[in-house]
Amino acid sequence: MLIDIIAGARPNFMKIAPIIRALQAQRAQGGALRYRLVHTGQHYDPKLSGAFFEQLSIPNPDVNLEVGSGTQAEQTAAIMIRYEKLLLDHPAQLCLVVGDVTSTMACAITAQKLSIPVAHVEAGIRSGDWTMPEEINRRVTDAITNWFFTTSEVANQNLRRGGIEEERIFFVGNTMIDTLLAHSDRLQQPECVNELGLQPGAYLVTTLHRPANVDASDGFARLLTAIGEGSRGLPVIFPVHPRTQKTIAQLPSLPHTIKLIDPQPYLEFNWLVKHAKAVITDSGGITEETTVMGVPCLTLRNSTERPETITIGTNELIGTDPSALKPALDRLFAGKWKKGGIPEKWDGKTGERIVAALENLLIPA
Repeated sequence: MLIDIIAGARPNFMKIAPIIRALQAQRAQGGALRYRLVHTGQHYDPKLSGAFFEQLSIPNPDVNLEVGSGTQAEQTAAIMIRYEKLLLDHPAQLCLVVGDVTSTMACAITAQKLSIPVAHVEAGIRSGDWTMPEEINRRVTDAITNWFFTTSEVANQNLRRGGIEEERIFFVGNTMIDTLLAHSDRLQQPECVNELGLQPGAYLVTTLHRPANVDASDGFARLLTAIGEGSRGLPVIFPVHPRTQKTIAQLPSLPHTIKLIDPQPYLEFNWLVKHAKAVITDSGGITEETTVMGVPCLTLRNSTERPETITIGTNELIGTDPSALKPALDRLFAGKWKKGGIPEKWDGKTGERIVAALENLLIPA
């Protein structure tokens, strides 16, 4: 029973690692499930990708479709063409996709058109913001998914409202958190800590890459100014996404507290987050990790597909107006930030629950 596990971009690596680990354990016990790791090559930085596979103990991909960069349409088409050829030459019995990147949607469509069922890990999350490519990817994927593996009761409710039958929804938890908990004792101090003289609890971390925040240089400059002014002199460590770097190159200057560094491997980046006073981000996945680590998080977006990080966790939705940062940071420095808790089933056992469900679904009793 062959399962294709699809990975296309950096966030996918953290989500597939626990599933692969659970499948390997299942096979070692004589189980019948097998997997084929398909890397679409949607995002590929040899330095970072290699480090992620090594650090997270992910085996080398069985197949790399090597689609490379391009527009949304170009990438979608290239992934579909190359994945279709793979399936025609070497069929799988299930296509398992994770998250909400272009590869997720493209491979789900391709598999269904060849009558191969699809399982979606992290199904049912919704931001309601149709300007985000990820929101389109989520909705298209869930519209053609057979089995839905969810991270929260909110996601379950979203699927039920969409008419999905209860027996197709599996509330399993969060594989991102499986990975975080599995590697929490192995986090590595990055070189920038000594280079910049960072002290635990005495710096901020920011990540920004959403088009609404970084594509317009004037708006981006105002946002960075607000972050710099609100940091009260603390260094703001900013691993720069390639999209963001293009806009930064157009800016005349940066606040002196903002320290640009290269994108970090998984263990180094999460060391920075764990020891930060707070994180300022427009990422969704990071809000999950800060929630589990108990680190205050300010999200520079007007909506989120992960509301449990706000209702339960340490995250707050600040919006994209730079003027909203100061009062939020004032509360942080005044010690008035909420403590937060950990959502249900974010316990490090999600990969095992997914594989147990797949065994029941795919292997006749």
